Amino acid sequence: MNQGITKMQSASGTKYGTFAGDIDTGLSADPKFLSSKYFYDDEGSRLFQEIMKLPEYYLTRSELEIFTNSTQEIFETIEGGEREFDLIELGAGDGLKTSVLVSHFIERNAQFRYIPVDISAEALNFLTDKFHLKFPALEINPEQGDYFKTIETLSKRSQRKKVILFLGSNVGNFSEEQALDFFRKLRLVMNDHDFLLIGFDLHKNPKTILNAYDDSQGVTAKFNLNLLKRINRELGADFNIEEFSHYASYHPLERAARSFLISQKNQTVTIDAIGKTFEFKKWEPIYMEVSQKYGIGMIERLAAESGFYVGKNFFDENRFYTNSLWKPAG
Repeated sequence: MNQGITKMQSASGTKYGTFAGDIDTGLSADPKFLSSKYFYDDEGSRLFQEIMKLPEYYLTRSELEIFTNSTQEIFETIEGGEREFDLIELGAGDGLKTSVLVSHFIERNAQFRYIPVDISAEALNFLTDKFHLKFPALEINPEQGDYFKTIETLSKRSQRKKVILFLGSNVGNFSEEQALDFFRKLRLVMNDHDFLLIGFDLHKNPKTILNAYDDSQGVTAKFNLNLLKRINRELGADFNIEEFSHYASYHPLERAARSFLISQKNQTVTIDAIGKTFEFKKWEPIYMEVSQKYGIGMIERLAAESGFYVGKNFFDENRFYTNSLWKPAG
């Protein structure tokens, strides 16, 4: 999951801009949906930090285990005798796992710059301040904006090798078609000596996956419902939070976990910033998020079809998760 974008001026003149427009589009659709990129206001970010500590939420622990146990092998593979490189992270989040890599690279006297890329200035400022305190000698060059344009610009500025990180199973928020399009666009702005390290959540016991998105303490439910609170606060809506419930599902054939908010009754919601009312039928769902799970064959096919090959897959002990290191195919 990535940090949500900040409010901005739109062509319609509303001070809420893209946020209001996207909410209007989603709630006007059939079926209704809301974009998960707006989960991360301050409260959403706090709740997600709480989710990552839950016993059911294995994803963060699994990826952190990989970085803790395989950092030297990752370093030796990407360094390859060429000590200067740019470490570029797409949608960096809080930098918890990345800090393990950065710490090891510094210990190995690698000559690298850390370049976090995000559409949120707030997220970048938080991460930059955190890393400046933790790694005072590290050169940090945050870049706000579009992933592909940023990497293309960096490629034109310097011929240094790029090691691009796309962690936290963020790729799981894409459909297979969207993931393929994303990686093909990345390939277009990468050089042959660059690397791409991607976090993939693997197919496993369906109950294990479902529990991660429907925890016993109800924190994930609060996280999803918080988006309705944000719409109330920032767009002047009148959602009654008590009249919506969180529902998670996992489809083992599609290998996709999905989250919904379900209307508990027939109701009408007004959103002042949009100037519209929206009707909800009893038991009507709002589609919130998908989290795709992967098999190794699927990862290899995705790499091949987008112009890469898999150099190495790194696994946690349970093989719940992999960090897959890709190289551009010639």
